[in-house]
Amino acid sequence: MEFTPVNKPGPVMAPVQTADVERAAENRALIQAVKAVNGAELFGSNSELRFVVDRETQRPVIRLVDRETRDVIRQIPPEYVLRLAEDLAPKQSRNEGSL
Repeated sequence: MEFTPVNKPGPVMAPVQTADVERAAENRALIQAVKAVNGAELFGSNSELRFVVDRETQRPVIRLVDRETRDVIRQIPPEYVLRLAEDLAPKQSRNEGSL
């Protein structure tokens, strides 16, 4: 007796990584927008916006920075909020594990 598969497997195709392509396009658009804002000097001729990711919490951070001194004039969210989120993260993961 011979068994043959009902559904023959077709050629295996690599998954299309549209999420990566879309993310790259979004990143380019964001970079262009930030450059436009900085070029328009909306925050003064001596200041620029910077978008970064906090290393500890992996949260996005917006900074208004002095171009000459590189001092942070304003940051959203403030540093204390980022540290609070960092301190709460281990407690949250312990509480989720006990459920």
